[in-house]
Order: sequence, then structure tokens, then C-alpha cells
Amino acid sequence: MTAETSQTLDRGLRVLKLLADTDHGLTVTELSTKLGVNRTVVYRLLATLEQHALVRRDLGGRARVGLGVLRLGRQVHPLVREAALPALRSLAEDIGATAHLTLVDGTEALAVAVVEPTWTDYHVAYRAGFRHPLDRGAAGRAILAARQSPAEGPGYTLTHGELEAGASGAAAPLVGVTGVEGSVGVVMLADSVPERVGPRVVEAAREVADALR
Repeated sequence: MTAETSQTLDRGLRVLKLLADTDHGLTVTELSTKLGVNRTVVYRLLATLEQHALVRRDLGGRARVGLGVLRLGRQVHPLVREAALPALRSLAEDIGATAHLTLVDGTEALAVAVVEPTWTDYHVAYRAGFRHPLDRGAAGRAILAARQSPAEGPGYTLTHGELEAGASGAAAPLVGVTGVEGSVGVVMLADSVPERVGPRVVEAAREVADALR
């Protein structure tokens, strides 16, 4: 801690991080032990966070992350989209295909940013807000592949005709971005994806990840 920081705010944020890392919640005693402060301090922190709906406590007294965090989380998408746009524009123009950033939203893949190429005669119409199951389409499959083999590093995933007849896709996962699970990809009207597209998508995913760190 320094003179410019708030100890109380720091403790409150640490409470949220601890609760976010558990599925079953934590008791006041458990939080007190993990934070290294007395129970009275924890009670005050939880009461304040509850007032803002950032924490909820069940009948057994276990604290969990509250629904107020979801409202804050919705504001993350515009920030992520803005950071990703330069890399997506470069990818779309280079490949001549529609580029997209896709994030996990529950059990679905959600396109939060889409950039279409400016110089092609035709391209796949893809829109921000489009949702699809994680196990369909290159964007979702790339995310699932990263979950299953995180140590193998960023590879790319190719698909054809899974979301739109006649369209092929390539996507690579975002790697090393805390709190963000997603992928960067392209979709094109083609029977197969040209060989150079996969590595170029991996490069774009790295650029987006760097912008988000």
C-alpha cells in the first residue's frame, strides 16, 4: 500500500476476487483468515458490498459474488471492442474476409466486434451481437480447444458450413488475458480456408491480447 491508495478499497476488491475464485462462497471467518484482518472488518466490507449488490449472503451466511457484478461486466464489452478494432481492421483488409472478436457469454459464443473488408466484391455479412453454441463454428471451437489444451499455446481452428452454408471460418483463441475468454477469427465464402489465413489469425489474436493486457 502507498499513500495514494485506499486500504479499505483494496480490501474490498480482494474480497471480490476471493469470492470470484470459488463456487461455494466463503464465510466471514474464511475471508478473515484469507485477508489477515479481524471479523469486524470483514463484516463491514461485506455490508458495504451488499449495498451495491456486488455481494450476496445466503441463509447459511456464506458470501458470494452478487448480480451487481453482471451490470459492471456488461460495460466491459465496449472497452474490449475498442481495443480490438485496429487488429480486426488490419486482419479484414489483409485477408479480404470479415473479421470478428468473439467472447464467451455463458454457454454461448458472442460476437462483440465485427469488421468487414472494404475492397472485396462480396463477403459474409456478420454482425455484432450474433450468438451461437460454443461447439459450433471456428470462433467457439477455438475457445474450447484452448480450454482443453492450454499448455499447447495458441493454435487455430478451421471449420466449414457449421454456421452458414458455403462459409468457412478460421479462429484463434485469446491467450494470457485475465478475465477475458474469447477468440479472433475470420469468416469467408469459400470451400476451404487458404493456408496463410490460419497463421494470420493467430497473429491477430496475439495483437488483440496485447492490446487488452
